[in-house]
Amino acid sequence: MTFLKKLCFIIIGSEFSKSSSNTVHDKYTDAELIEQIVKNKDALLFAELYDRYSKLVYNKCLGFAKSNKEAEDLTQDVFLMLYVKLGSFKGTSKFSTWLYSFTYNFCVNYVNRNKERKINDNSVKFDTQEEVPVDVTDNLLLQMQVDKLKKALELIAPEDKTLLLLKYQDGASIKELEDVLEIKSSAIKMRLKRAKAKVVEMYNTIP
Repeated sequence: MTFLKKLCFIIIGSEFSKSSSNTVHDKYTDAELIEQIVKNKDALLFAELYDRYSKLVYNKCLGFAKSNKEAEDLTQDVFLMLYVKLGSFKGTSKFSTWLYSFTYNFCVNYVNRNKERKINDNSVKFDTQEEVPVDVTDNLLLQMQVDKLKKALELIAPEDKTLLLLKYQDGASIKELEDVLEIKSSAIKMRLKRAKAKVVEMYNTIP
């Protein structure tokens, strides 16, 4: 994290500490809270939003991070950017769904910058020379040993790992994944198929 980001988080964090004894904001809905934050640029109210969703964001960042410390740094970066971009939330979906998408896109961009990988999340290209992935059933995934499956998840691309966790750990429906990833259901189904095939491939390499 850059010095500027650390400094900004310390400044915002100083406002966060003031909210611990204030329970009035607990009664606000997400929409009401966001409206007031955007209108007044109120860091104290933003602290309440942080309290509500920091654990959710951290858990999503873990899907891309190599350590708990990296996930913590990513979480701070997400909320710093969220403080600036919160006005772009239009209320057409649940805030939690929008925040999923915001966090996901932030982390994918982070991975791209650090690993110089190009990920196109708006379309899925079908290469005629690319081998069609094996159709892995959900039942097969459920039968896998938990410890080995966790290791296998660490060996696949972060965006594939996150997609599988959203679907099978968080129970997101295809429709919810459409909202989060902003791609069509057919593309999501193909990405799920490929991600499952990759994790099974990695799983079979672990003794």
